[in-house]
Amino acid sequence: MYEKLEEVAKKYEELTEKVSDPDVISDQNLFRQVAKEHAELRPVVEKFGEYKEVNASIDEAKSILDSDDAELKELAQMELEEGKERLEELEEEMKVLLLKKDPYDEKNIYLEIRAGTGGDEASLFVADMLRMYTRFAEMKKWKTEVVEMNETGVGGYKEVVVLIKGKGAYSYLKFEGGGHRVQRIPETESGGRIHTSAITVAVLPEADDVEFEFDPNDVRVDVYRASGAGGQHVNTTDSAVRMTHEPTGIVVTCQDERSQIKNREKAMKLMKSKLLEMEIRKKQEEEAQNRKLQVGSGDRSERIRTYNFPQNRVTDHRINMTTHNLDRFMEGYIEELLSAIYSYDQAERLQEAGL
Repeated sequence: MYEKLEEVAKKYEELTEKVSDPDVISDQNLFRQVAKEHAELRPVVEKFGEYKEVNASIDEAKSILDSDDAELKELAQMELEEGKERLEELEEEMKVLLLKKDPYDEKNIYLEIRAGTGGDEASLFVADMLRMYTRFAEMKKWKTEVVEMNETGVGGYKEVVVLIKGKGAYSYLKFEGGGHRVQRIPETESGGRIHTSAITVAVLPEADDVEFEFDPNDVRVDVYRASGAGGQHVNTTDSAVRMTHEPTGIVVTCQDERSQIKNREKAMKLMKSKLLEMEIRKKQEEEAQNRKLQVGSGDRSERIRTYNFPQNRVTDHRINMTTHNLDRFMEGYIEELLSAIYSYDQAERLQEAGL
C-alpha cells in the first residue's frame, strides 16, 4: 500500500504543476479533466501526509523512551499509544480512499420500477415501492419527478419511472437494481393464503449530453394521444412520445407532460441514461468476472431481496442480512440496509485490490 501511496503523491505533484500550466489552462476540456483528477487525489495525499507526520511522532516518542526522566517517559508512552491507534485508523481510511471511485456516484438517477409475475399484486407492490423510495428521497431532502407511469385499474402500476435529483443519489441507490420478491396475503384473498409476486428495479445514472452522445438517426420517434387508466386524462393532440433506439431495441415512452416538446425532451434524457446504463453494465461485467459477489450488477433476473409481510421480515440475499422491521422499511427507513450493502461491496473491492 505504501508504494501505491507514493505513486499517488507523485501523480498529485505532476497534476499540481499542470493545473497552473498556461497551455493546459487554455484548453478548457483538458483543464477540467486535470482539475477533476487533481481534486480526487487531494484527500488521499492529505491523509498520506498526516500518516507520515504520525509516523514521525511515533519515532520521536520511541527515542524518548530511553530517557532517564520518568515523567517524560510516561508522556512519550502515552503519545506512542495514541500514535499507533491513529496510525491504524489512517491506514483503514487510506485503503478506502485508494479504491477506484465510481464516476457516477454523485449523479441524479432515473429509478424504474416494473411489475413482474403476480398480476395485480405485483402492480400494487410497485406502488408500495414507489412510495418507499419517494419517502427515503424526502428524508435525504432530494427532489423527485415522475417521468412516466402506466397505471392499472386497482391502484397499482405496471411500471413507473421517477427522476430523483440529489447529491449522491446514485451512490445510495445503485445497489437496488434487480428482482424484488414480495410475500403477503392479498386483500382479496378470503382463504388467507400467502401469494408471492415479483417486481424489478433498475437504477440509471442521469446522463449528461457531454458524456454520452449517439446518432439521432438511430432513434425512431412515434407520437400518439396520451391517456391514463380507464381512459382518464385523454389528450386531443398527439402529445405522448415513444422513442425506439433501433440498434439496441431500447424503448422509452413519456406522456406525463401536456406538451409534445417537453415529452420529447424527457424521453430523450431517459433514452441517453438507459444507453449509458448499458455501457456501465458491460464494464461491470468485464471487471466483475472473477468476483464472488456482484452486488452492483443490477441484473434484473437476479433476485436480490424478499419482503415477507406476515413475518414483518426483509431479507437481502446478496449479503444474507435479515431484519424484522419491514413495516418501517416500507416507510422509507432503508438506510441501514443500504449502508450494510455498500460496506460489504467496499470490503469485497478492498480484498480484490489486495489492500
